Amino acid sequence: MEKLHIAVLFGGCSSEHDISLQSAHAVLTHLDPHKYALLPVGITRAGDWLLYSGPLDALLDDGWQSHTACCEPCLLSPSRSRRALRTFGRAPAEYPVDAIFPVLHGKNGEDGTVQGLAELAGIPVIGCGCLASALAMDKHRAHQLAAQAGVRVPRGRVFGRRAAPDEVMAGAEEIGWPLFVKPVRAGSSFGVAKVAGPEGLAAAVAEARRYDEEVLLEEAVPGFEVGCAVLGNDELTLGVVDEIELGGAAFTFAEKYHPTVSRTHTPARIPASEAKRVQRAAAAVYRALGCRGFARVDLFYVPAEGGGEGSILLNEVNTIPGFTAHSRFPTMMQAAGLGFGPLLDELVRLGVAG
Repeated sequence: MEKLHIAVLFGGCSSEHDISLQSAHAVLTHLDPHKYALLPVGITRAGDWLLYSGPLDALLDDGWQSHTACCEPCLLSPSRSRRALRTFGRAPAEYPVDAIFPVLHGKNGEDGTVQGLAELAGIPVIGCGCLASALAMDKHRAHQLAAQAGVRVPRGRVFGRRAAPDEVMAGAEEIGWPLFVKPVRAGSSFGVAKVAGPEGLAAAVAEARRYDEEVLLEEAVPGFEVGCAVLGNDELTLGVVDEIELGGAAFTFAEKYHPTVSRTHTPARIPASEAKRVQRAAAAVYRALGCRGFARVDLFYVPAEGGGEGSILLNEVNTIPGFTAHSRFPTMMQAAGLGFGPLLDELVRLGVAG
């Protein structure tokens, strides 16, 4: 059987460069070499593309760029008829590409930019396409579409860079304290802060604007976060719902990747009937945004007083969630009976099928 040529993109010039390396190491070491010819393409923090042929373990400590003899500058062929990756360093060459697997988190990777480049080159993408990726990265617009699909969302207000401080304060007073301040487009909780009162608002808004021009003020939902892994194009496979048990005010970047006071429970500690409702809400959001391939849908669950059906609200959608063997998405799928290797095979199949 002829191997599929898969270009795995990792690194990138976002704040989540290091996390991408961890995910890419897991993907590259678990894709079956008997089925796939892998083209590891590292994107430097400066945005340069390099075809990497060095030791994969160098990805675990961001040491891959030090293997200069194993790095060739490269780019995607602009010809839709060729579907190729071209190097133009010491020994210019061309490699066929059947699909691109972007293992990139955050801006310039998860936001539709790389997906759009692949679509221009006529190369299938493993995961969501350009539009769904861009919509999912935009918390405000994703919430609007989810609400139209019948999924509840937190109350919030969006303010651009030119919004006056008193206008932002008035919006905060309307929502009520405490509230969350978030960049509209950013990943891994960068720039997110919980604000208890007026005195902390200006600093939180300034921090959020380091990551995006638009800032979202959002009510603090009195529940806890649950998540659902979603896999598929037309027919969907839903992972076992998980739950984040927080030890602090917010699920920060540090806690997501190096937890000290938070815990993840798979399955979530909610009744099975409620987990089904979470899965249905996740599937509705996935379809509303036009997702394909895979995504992790994060929601809030607020238990009902005295039992019964709780409230389910959308938090955000991650179209390229963390992808080590122990990350939330693979763990939820593992609990549903799909191991890491078979999961990767299915992702490739879905991507190539389109």
